[in-house]
Amino acid sequence: MSTKEVASQWAQLCREGKNIECIESLYAENVSSKEMPGVPYGESITGKQSVLEKSKQWLDNVVEFHSGEISDPVIADNHFVSKMSFDVTFKDRGRQQMEEICVFEVNDGKIVNEQFFYTM
Repeated sequence: MSTKEVASQWAQLCREGKNIECIESLYAENVSSKEMPGVPYGESITGKQSVLEKSKQWLDNVVEFHSGEISDPVIADNHFVSKMSFDVTFKDRGRQQMEEICVFEVNDGKIVNEQFFYTM
């Protein structure tokens, strides 16, 4: 798949709430993931299984999704970016409105790097 095809599928799966399926189908086995400093499930991790576990921990902490929006991806060569916005109630920190910029790198039709920028 091209970067544009991966980005389009990523956005569609995320908009449908299929985050786990997204990782399982679009991520490389050796994917690297970077979060902002202080995040409880690891600032920098490697491997699809670790990324799946991080996502499951985040989702398990959600009580309710009130709303969410994922922008159309912007593609530049083998990278794409998207803005995600959520209004979410968490078990451990209550209701929060979140905005983040997500940056992805694609090689051989799979996401090999992801990095998220947001205010904690």
